[in-house]
Amino acid sequence: MAPSTSKHGKRLVKTVPLKNNIDFVSLCKDIPRIIVNPEYSWIIALFLLILEVFLSTVIIYKIPYTEIDWKAYMQEVEGVINGTLDYQYLKGDTGPLVYPGGFVYVYLILYFVTQNGTNVFIAQHLFGLLYLATLYFVFRLYTRSQIVPPYALIFMCLTSYRIHSIYVLRLFNDPVAIFFLFVALNYFSDDKWYIGSILYSFAVSIKMNILLFAPGLLFIFLHSIGIKETFYCLSLCGIVQLLVGLPFLLSNPLSYISRAFDLGRVFLHQWTVNWRFVPEELFVSRSFHLCLLLLHLIVLAIFAYAWTRKFGLHSSEEKNVLAIDNFLFILFVSNFVGIVFSRSLHYQFYVWYFFTLPHLLWSTNYNPVIKLFVLGVLELCWNTYPSTVLSSSMLHVCHLVILSNLLYHGCPVPYMKSKKKPA
Repeated sequence: MAPSTSKHGKRLVKTVPLKNNIDFVSLCKDIPRIIVNPEYSWIIALFLLILEVFLSTVIIYKIPYTEIDWKAYMQEVEGVINGTLDYQYLKGDTGPLVYPGGFVYVYLILYFVTQNGTNVFIAQHLFGLLYLATLYFVFRLYTRSQIVPPYALIFMCLTSYRIHSIYVLRLFNDPVAIFFLFVALNYFSDDKWYIGSILYSFAVSIKMNILLFAPGLLFIFLHSIGIKETFYCLSLCGIVQLLVGLPFLLSNPLSYISRAFDLGRVFLHQWTVNWRFVPEELFVSRSFHLCLLLLHLIVLAIFAYAWTRKFGLHSSEEKNVLAIDNFLFILFVSNFVGIVFSRSLHYQFYVWYFFTLPHLLWSTNYNPVIKLFVLGVLELCWNTYPSTVLSSSMLHVCHLVILSNLLYHGCPVPYMKSKKKPA
């Protein structure tokens, strides 16, 4: 694939060229070197994709499906099929519809493909394909950045019991939103900012957690394409939200906005993964929520200040080139900070940052053994059901271990290049 350029003829996200002219016979004799050299990540990624086809199929056939939200999703979209567009009347067994319009359209398609939502077996295979497609776009970013060694990708895939469960045994909407997010990130990294903006906004319309990437994305917009182009991209995002929500906005705008974009929703303490050690009275208190929000904003501001000092913003005389490692770092950190200070994390929320963890950890200066250990402990925390005081505490310890080093160590690649506009 030929490298894409911006409309000014320059790549705004700098990628590392891949080496594909490899003698596979020689590689088989040198596997230890392959699994530690990021230049060979594409080989390991291909192997893992093939392996995941078989692994996902075995999971679908051998492990029983667990009903949690699928029937409720189908009941919610069935209400739309029956002509109800007012969000206050759309609900399922687990409660009211609380996701934006993009969720409705995606699950409407799934409703018809799965025989009115009754054939879960078909849905499981579709989510298996969704997992493989997501892995492809994740691996595409990792193989281009070449910061994460291949063995970390192997560890990520082969230890991800909870992630496989979320995709093919639970059928949550979180994986769908994450898929469109990573497709958008690939387009952004190819300097296709408008298409990326449309896809990013559609991901938000499936589940709002994608907004956690927004602060980092805004910085990248301003750094790479300037205020004018940033305005166009943000306008596209707004137009997508308007079009996606239009039928529901025309029916009852207040109901749609208050239900689909409810930022003040209170979660049940019994399902929390990250705050089990906090008393329920404190967990549901508004003061606790405001403290977490304040900490979230403070840490984001610290990172934004550091990024601005290191990379600067766009000016009329320069076009800034951002190394893909730093492109991913800024986005992944933005999301990670939101997760660290989240009011509550449920088990399916693990997918919100699972695919970003290798890059975040290999952006620190910890020993590789410690990095793998942290990944392993995180997986154990997310696989402890129900959550315990110990599992929640260890989850926060792991988060703080990562966050503290990211704050101190900064971005993985000290590369920032500015080019004068041609006369």
